[in-house]
Amino acid sequence: MFRPLKHERKHESSDRAEIQYGDEGAQVAPVIHAHACAAKVREASVVLAFPAPFARAQPAKAEQVQQPAMSLGRFTQYREAVETWCADTDLAPDLANDIGSRTWLRGLATMLGLSAAAIVLSPDFSALEAATAMPLQTRERDEFRSQSIAPLALGADSGRHMGATPLVRPLASVPERPAIQLVSTLGQGDSLGRMLERAGLGAGDIARVSQLVGQAVPVDDITAGTQFDITLGKRPAAGVPRVLDSLDFRARFDLDLSIERSGGGLALARRPIHVDETPLRIRGTVGSSLYRSARNAGAPVTAIQSYLRAVDKYLSLESDLNAKDQFDFVVAYKRSAKGERQAGDLLYAGVERAGKPRLQLLRWGKDGEMFSAGAVGQARSVQIGQPVAGGRITSPYGARRHPILGYVRMHAGIDFGAPYGSPIYAVADGTVTFAGRHGGHGNYVRLQHGGGLDTGYGHMSRIAVANGSRVRAGQVIGYVGSTGLSTGPHLHFEAYRGGRTINPSGIAIVSRPQIDGKERDAFMARLRAVLDVAPGAALGSVATVHSEVAQDQREIDKLAPGGGA
Repeated sequence: MFRPLKHERKHESSDRAEIQYGDEGAQVAPVIHAHACAAKVREASVVLAFPAPFARAQPAKAEQVQQPAMSLGRFTQYREAVETWCADTDLAPDLANDIGSRTWLRGLATMLGLSAAAIVLSPDFSALEAATAMPLQTRERDEFRSQSIAPLALGADSGRHMGATPLVRPLASVPERPAIQLVSTLGQGDSLGRMLERAGLGAGDIARVSQLVGQAVPVDDITAGTQFDITLGKRPAAGVPRVLDSLDFRARFDLDLSIERSGGGLALARRPIHVDETPLRIRGTVGSSLYRSARNAGAPVTAIQSYLRAVDKYLSLESDLNAKDQFDFVVAYKRSAKGERQAGDLLYAGVERAGKPRLQLLRWGKDGEMFSAGAVGQARSVQIGQPVAGGRITSPYGARRHPILGYVRMHAGIDFGAPYGSPIYAVADGTVTFAGRHGGHGNYVRLQHGGGLDTGYGHMSRIAVANGSRVRAGQVIGYVGSTGLSTGPHLHFEAYRGGRTINPSGIAIVSRPQIDGKERDAFMARLRAVLDVAPGAALGSVATVHSEVAQDQREIDKLAPGGGA
C-alpha cells in the first residue's frame, strides 16, 4: 500500500530516500521522493510512502498513537470555530428593535426553536396509576359507597339501594303543603289579572281581587315594580287552583292594601301610612360648578336638572353667575313612616347675590309653569333657552361652503353638535305649525311663538309632537339625528321674523303678564310660604302614626332578626 504526499521543493536534481521520525523520535517509515526534472521544479512533488521491511509490525502502533491526536485536533478546531461564530453572531437580539431585519429574524428563529424544544421536551402530567392500599371486592366497594356522600355530578346518592318488597305499596296521592307564601312583582306593561294568574290564583279569586282593589285605587294606577305578598291555601279539590288566603301590597305612597279571606269570602282592609310632606329646601354657594355644589349639598339629580332649566331661561349659567352667588331651591318632598322618601317637582328656584335676591321663580298654575316674582303683572322680554342640552355650536349663522353641495351659500341657522338621540326642547311656548319631512331639513318641526317670531328644528331622528299641538318651553319636541342633507348627527336651529330668517343667537320673546289682580296676591302669599321653609327641615325624623287597623305579622317575617318573639 502506498499513499501520495504533496511536498514543495524548490531545487532537487536527484532522487533520494528520507527517513521520517515521529514526535517521540521513533522511526516511522522510509519515504522515497520521486522528483520530476529540473524544468518542473516549481510543481508539487508526489511522494510515495512505503513501509520499511523492518517496520512491518509497527504501523498498527503508529496508527494508535497518531489517530487520537488527529481526532482531538479536529474537535478542537470545530469547537473553536463554533465558539468564534457564536461570539460574532447575536442569537438572542432584542425583538423590539429592527423589526423585520435579518438580525430580528434570527432572534425570532431562536425564540421559536427554544419554544418548540420546550414543548417537545415538556413532561407528561397525566395521572399515575397506583395500587390501592387494600384490594376492594364488589361487596367492600358497595359498602364504602353506601357510607359516602357522592357529589352532584355523580348523582349525589348515598346509602344502600334496596329493592322494593311486597310490603311497599305506591301512594295514590301525595299530601300537599297546607299553605304557600310567595312574592309576585307587577312588570312593565303587565296587568293585575295576568300577574295574579301567573301566581296561581283561580279566575274567581282574580275577579274578586280586581273588584276590591278598584274600590280603593284605580287598578291602572298601580305602578310597575309593585310587589305583592301572596298566601295561597289548600285546594278545594284535586286539579283546581289553590284558594287565596291573603294578599298585601303598597297601593300608593301613603296607602297599604290588604285582602284577607274571612268567613268564606275575601275582604279589603285599608292601612293608611303617615306621610310628611314638608318641602325640601337646599341652599349653597355656586362655587366653581353649580351642579357639583348642589350635589354636594344633597340635592336630587332630577331637582338640579329642573333648577338649571328654569334658571337658564332668565340668566346665562356661564356668564351671569359668579362663584360667590347663592343658589336656593325648594322641591316637593314626601317621607313615609316606613322610611321611604320621594322627591317631587321643583317649587321654587332662586339666585342671590350679596344677600339680595337676583332671581325668584315660583311654580304656579295648573300647568305648573315657573313665574318670576319680579315680573308678576308686567310684560317682560325673556331670552330663549338652548334647544339641546349640552350642545356645542358647530356652524354659526351666515354664508359658508356647504359640506355636501360644495359651493358657498347662506346658512340660515345655527348648528348644534350633540350625540345621536339627544332630546330637543322647545325654546319657548308656541304652537306646532309643521311637523314632518321638509326637503334638505329632513325631519323638521316649526313652532309659532307669537309676535311674528317662529323657530325651526331640522335633521331630527324622530319627531315627538304633532302638527297643530300646543307646546311649552322646555318640552321635548324631537330627538337629534342626521336626516336630510347632513354629514352627522346635529340640530339645525332656525329663527324667523315676519317669515324671513334671522340670526337665532340672542333673540328674546316678549312675555305678556299672566298673573294679575287677586291672583297676584295669592301668588305672593304662596311665595312667602315657600320661603319660610327652613333648609333641611324635611330631613328630620317622621313621627310614626299607627293605623287603626292592626297589622298582622307573617310567620316568615317573625324569623328575621328583630322580627318578633
